[in-house]
Amino acid sequence: MEGRWRKGGAVIVASGLLALPFLVFFTSGQESVSRAWQSAAAKLTGGGSLEASDARRTTTGGGGATDELLSGLLVRSGFDRGSCLSRFESAQYFKYSPYTPPSAYLLRKLRVYEARHKKCAPGTPLYAKSVERLRSGSGSGPGAGTEYCNYLVWLPYNGLGNRMLSLISTFLYALLSDRVLLVHVPADFADLFCEPFPDATWVLPPDFPVANLSDLERRPEQSYRNLVAKKKIAANATAVPPWVFLNLCHEKDVDELFYCGADQLVLAKVKWLLVLSDKYFVPSLYSMGEFRGEIHRLFPAVESVSHLLSRYLFHPTNSVWGLVTRYYNSYLAQANRRIGVQIRIFDFARISADDMYTQILACSRQEHVLPEIEAAGNLTTTNNTAGSSGTVQHDTTAILIASLYADYYEMLKLRYYEHAAKGGVRVSVFQPTHAKVQVTGQRGHNQKALSEIYLLSFSEELITSGTSTFGYMSASLAGMRPAMLYSARQRRVPEPPCVCMVTMEPCQHRPVSMECQANAVTKEDLARHVMTFEDEGLGIKLFD
Repeated sequence: MEGRWRKGGAVIVASGLLALPFLVFFTSGQESVSRAWQSAAAKLTGGGSLEASDARRTTTGGGGATDELLSGLLVRSGFDRGSCLSRFESAQYFKYSPYTPPSAYLLRKLRVYEARHKKCAPGTPLYAKSVERLRSGSGSGPGAGTEYCNYLVWLPYNGLGNRMLSLISTFLYALLSDRVLLVHVPADFADLFCEPFPDATWVLPPDFPVANLSDLERRPEQSYRNLVAKKKIAANATAVPPWVFLNLCHEKDVDELFYCGADQLVLAKVKWLLVLSDKYFVPSLYSMGEFRGEIHRLFPAVESVSHLLSRYLFHPTNSVWGLVTRYYNSYLAQANRRIGVQIRIFDFARISADDMYTQILACSRQEHVLPEIEAAGNLTTTNNTAGSSGTVQHDTTAILIASLYADYYEMLKLRYYEHAAKGGVRVSVFQPTHAKVQVTGQRGHNQKALSEIYLLSFSEELITSGTSTFGYMSASLAGMRPAMLYSARQRRVPEPPCVCMVTMEPCQHRPVSMECQANAVTKEDLARHVMTFEDEGLGIKLFD
């Protein structure tokens, strides 16, 4: 075990270089993203050279509103339209789909996965056999042949945004490792999403033999790290335990050995992996040599991972979809332009509402997002155009605020009440809810939160809060690179106030910070790898 770790500090492995665009931390208001870094990230994500205002607005063709199956990402067979309207209607509301059609390889992989899931899902003979082996305590070894399925059980943790991002990551790992994803659904996570796979459920049955799934993090004896330390599981083992618990939460004692190539060979022998996670760990999968090539084939544009998988996996139930469509059609549908502003204030970056409002306006001016206002006393004529029917259409903008607090809604509404917007634009400001505190563990709160994530994702432009999983999910579903607010430090408005993201991939809150034996490299190896990047004009520097 000691050979796997370097006590002197974290070591960055060369394979992690390709994940650099995702490892962004909004922890200092004074920092800025360099042009070299932007160029590197844009090149690695297939974005090329980007200008701030164009980065959010770039779209490509790909079916549009009538392409309800998202260029083959979704399938119609095996689903009842009426039981999950969002699956077939969401394409009418999304404004962007920059990476459709998905790669042919991804579509084939998804169809193969769907067939495997149908064969191994709860209610099938293979599931019954696998559960019986688990109940009897049988792991891999004699009798555990290919007639049994391999499973990945996802355990929800933390808020809704965290859960959705970790579920995307876990599903990708299931695709890469040929496992069947099953989801533990506590009461507060029920009635949020429709079943994503045809003719099969992804819900883990309540009679699953492993008890107290919500408290597994308190049972370290079942963790992978503990099993390795006690030599109960090893690369040369002829038999492994029937199930292993992987704690991949960034707040907890992370089983970082999970990201080592040699350890993946061991985990492949385990029939049941139970995963607790509250973060987006796709960049760590991408940094692993055994998965990198496959992810490239699945997602030729690396930044499309969360975008495509979120649209594939997440379809709000009819009860949630009703909240979304009623609000959209009542308040947002008539606007020519929709702007989403998502504000999250963290304890480590707390500033006053007035200062936060100042930061939002500064970001808007920097990235040209919100309509500017005329000087006091200066009035302009409303900009009207004639529609195809001959009726007069007004140039209108709807601003949707998603925040726990009503302050920003009131300030922006007053701004456009007291001042005319330049160009005669008619501006309306809306906010569905303002709960004041984040409530976890309540289904009703989660349903409203999910509806607001989707309402934000229907915007043409977004301003979101750095490190906020709520904002990450909205941008991922939208397929948009948002203007992202830097977190404040020392209770001051950061300068610059925000950055136009060079990727719509969510940031990884905690990168892998260990050295795996299988991927161990020397400083000289890293230097040679960096030189390769510099030869391509990417300008990435790791060492002084």
